[in-house]
Amino acid sequence: MKHELCKIADIPRAGTIVVPFFGREVHVYRSEDTIKAAANVCLHFGGPLECKEGRLVCPWHNAAFDMTTGERTEGPAPKGSRLMFLSTRIEGDDLFYVWGE
Repeated sequence: MKHELCKIADIPRAGTIVVPFFGREVHVYRSEDTIKAAANVCLHFGGPLECKEGRLVCPWHNAAFDMTTGERTEGPAPKGSRLMFLSTRIEGDDLFYVWGE
């Protein structure tokens, strides 16, 4: 099964686009030669994330995560924690979340 997240043309060259996802949100962005979709939730206290200087950072307590690997780089999120990336696929001009395939 699949669910459309966004148009490829809407994904910025730098930064992220935040798109709705079943009542939640995900950050969609370009990372090197791939497109990634990461849940918009901090692993410390569940706050939202903002794209700042190539990292996803929580404005509540400054937990920061590497956008390529998802690993926590600093702040109060648990050591060893990492962002949740969605399984995605490009079809034509669209990016889809895919599951069960």
